[in-house]
Amino acid sequence: MKVLITGAGGQLGSDLSLLLKIDSKRYEVFPFAREELDITNYQHVDQILQEVQPDVVVHTAAYTKVDQAEEDAEAAYLVNAVGTRNVAVASEKVRAKLVYISTDYVFDGKKGSPYTEFDSPNPVNVYGKSKLIGEEFVKAFSSRYFIVRTSWVYGKHGTNFVKTMLKLAQERDELMVVNDQIGSLTYTVDLAHFIKELIGTELYGTYHASNSGTCSWYQFAVAIFEEAGIKINVHPCTTPDFPRPAPRPGYSVLDHMSIRLNGLQDLRHWREGLREFLNSEKTE
Repeated sequence: MKVLITGAGGQLGSDLSLLLKIDSKRYEVFPFAREELDITNYQHVDQILQEVQPDVVVHTAAYTKVDQAEEDAEAAYLVNAVGTRNVAVASEKVRAKLVYISTDYVFDGKKGSPYTEFDSPNPVNVYGKSKLIGEEFVKAFSSRYFIVRTSWVYGKHGTNFVKTMLKLAQERDELMVVNDQIGSLTYTVDLAHFIKELIGTELYGTYHASNSGTCSWYQFAVAIFEEAGIKINVHPCTTPDFPRPAPRPGYSVLDHMSIRLNGLQDLRHWREGLREFLNSEKTE
C-alpha cells in the first residue's frame, strides 16, 4: 500500500511516517514536508500525486496558528480550505483514499456534553471555520474519504502544550493555567495507530479520534508535572484572565461514536498516553 503523507514534518505526520515505515512489507511511505509539497499550488500537488500514484493520501498539513489566523484569515483559508481542495481533487484523480485531519474547533463549545460526529458544527474562530470548509471540500471532491477530527494534540515533534509546560517549569516557581476550557487530549502516537487501522478499511465517513477521558488545560498541566515528578505550584484561572485574539470553545470534548459504531479500536485514556510520552522523552 502506497501512503502519501502531507505535512510529514509536523507532529502527527512525523509519527505516522515512522509508524508505517516500521511495517515496510505492507506500506511504502511517501512523506512530504511543507517545503517539499506546496499544497496551495494545485499543479504541484497534482504532479506529485500523478508521480507517486498513492493508494492512500493522509492530509495532515494545516495552518494551525489559531490566534494568528484571526489577523491573517486569508493565509488560514489558503492552506486549510484551498490547499485541502487541491489535495482532495488530486487524490480523487488517482483514485486514492483520503484522510483529512480536522479539529474539535469546528464546534462552538455550547452543547455542554461531548460532541458526536452527527452534531452540527458551528466554529467560533477563523481557524475552525477554515478547517470546516476543508471538510466540506473533502466531501465535495472525494468519493472515498475519512475526516478525522482530533484535539489538543501533543507529541515528540514540534511545539505543544506539554513541552511548553516543561520548559516553563525550568524558569518559574509557579504557573497560572486556564481551568474553564474542557477538551480531549491526543497523543500523536495513539492517533497514528488509529489512522493506520482506519486506512485498511472501507469504513468511510467522519470520525472523532482523541485519547479517552476529559480534562481542562489546568488539569492537564497538573498531570504533566505529577507524571514528570516536578514540584511546582499551578494555579487555576479563567479564560478572561488571559485574553487572546481567537475565541475558544469552552467545552469541546469529542465523543467517539463513529469508532464504536464501526467496531474500531478506541484510543486509550489520556493519562496513559501522557505517561508513555514523558517516559519516552526521559529515555532519549
